[in-house]
Amino acid sequence: MPNRLRNWFENQKHTRTFHPSWILLVVAATLIIAGIVWIPAEWISKAEYEHLPAANAVPAPGKNAAQTGAAPTAVEPLPLPAPTDPKTIRVDFSPPDVDDLPSGAFGETVRLGRNIFNDTQTYARAYVGNGLNCVNCHLDEGRKADSAPLWAAYGMFPAYREKNRRVNSYEDRLTGCFRFSMNGKAPPPGSKELIALMSYSYWLSRGAPVGVELAGRGYPKLAEPQRPPDEARGKKVFEANCAICHGADGQGTQVSGRYAFPPLWGKDSYNAGAGMTQIHNAAAFIRANMPLGQGNKLTEQEAWDVAKYMNSHSRPADPRVTQS
Repeated sequence: MPNRLRNWFENQKHTRTFHPSWILLVVAATLIIAGIVWIPAEWISKAEYEHLPAANAVPAPGKNAAQTGAAPTAVEPLPLPAPTDPKTIRVDFSPPDVDDLPSGAFGETVRLGRNIFNDTQTYARAYVGNGLNCVNCHLDEGRKADSAPLWAAYGMFPAYREKNRRVNSYEDRLTGCFRFSMNGKAPPPGSKELIALMSYSYWLSRGAPVGVELAGRGYPKLAEPQRPPDEARGKKVFEANCAICHGADGQGTQVSGRYAFPPLWGKDSYNAGAGMTQIHNAAAFIRANMPLGQGNKLTEQEAWDVAKYMNSHSRPADPRVTQS
């Protein structure tokens, strides 16, 4: 240690007085130690970083990084995950219980929608042209899975429909049911009947994700039949399984002038523009739901055959054809 510094230090020890120079000495010593440690570490880190291989790098053909000792020049990006259409995701869902119907003005509208749905002949008679009720094709008050339940349809609109080749709102979808399945006329937009049916559908779908295909939506898709659908075979299936409810002539069963079981063809059934006239729809509905309460009792081939037989009979014309 230099003599001047040693003399100063000894003087501080003997006098035991604080001097500002002590602060400068501590700071200087700290900086010197930090520099001794930091500068070599920084050099080492920089050297290691420069020799790291590029992520996902692909060596030149015929050589690899170990052979060349150099970082590869070609970089292959990681593949992006395939985009997922949310409509292809199937989610299990259960609609709210009928005992949980809401109160107040909204609840009254939901109840009206439920009444229209179950007894269309009474609550929307002005717009119906046959003997059917909505519940005849959408079983259990529109709640039953694999029977085109309302709760699985509501959240999928607006949507493009090939039937009319345009984007449809849910209101449009309901008016189409009145025109074709009910062989009637469409209620005016914003009418109490449409608002009530939309409110009922909305309430049934409460808590369901929007734009997602819920399990049980529509009718189950059937594989193509092993044999072409046949009316003669279908008639035998009908007589053995369907006639007891729908009548031997397919005209339904009436009680006090009202259909307890709907007609499957003829003037009081759906018209030729309804979705049920497409044999794949009819076969899927029959397979999943008929005989009533015994869904999947028939084989798929039997469902195809009886659907062919059912739709081979006359029914009201498609209104789009008569209008044109």
